[in-house]
Amino acid sequence: MDTCSAMTAESVGEILQAAGAEVMIRSGRSDSYSAPREFSFEVKALFPNGMAMNVVARQFNYRDPWEATGRVNDLVDAMLLRDGTLTPLPKGFPWFQGIDEECGLNEKQLREIVECVRKVNVKLYLLQEMTGDF
Repeated sequence: MDTCSAMTAESVGEILQAAGAEVMIRSGRSDSYSAPREFSFEVKALFPNGMAMNVVARQFNYRDPWEATGRVNDLVDAMLLRDGTLTPLPKGFPWFQGIDEECGLNEKQLREIVECVRKVNVKLYLLQEMTGDF
């Protein structure tokens, strides 16, 4: 059986802060089932290189007591932004190729994406735009 690694707004924020990003966190759904928002939490991050990410846990997964306690988020969606606009990564990266959102990410995948975005040299966008590759 796969073990579930639950993520919280705070744990996702810590992952992003450890990568050097400025982070803003907000909760969506409250403990009340009828809360109006469609997500359980959202974390926005701005990296020193100017790239930004918006990480959203859309809904809680309910687990049996032997798997995890109560409601958990073990999958999140991540959107990538540059200059305030959704964007894919330049060619050559393992994530965000031709898309601006990666869906259904577990904690390990999220950490890989954060490391990718943290290391992006934004001059690659200009270079690939000049050569027609972007």
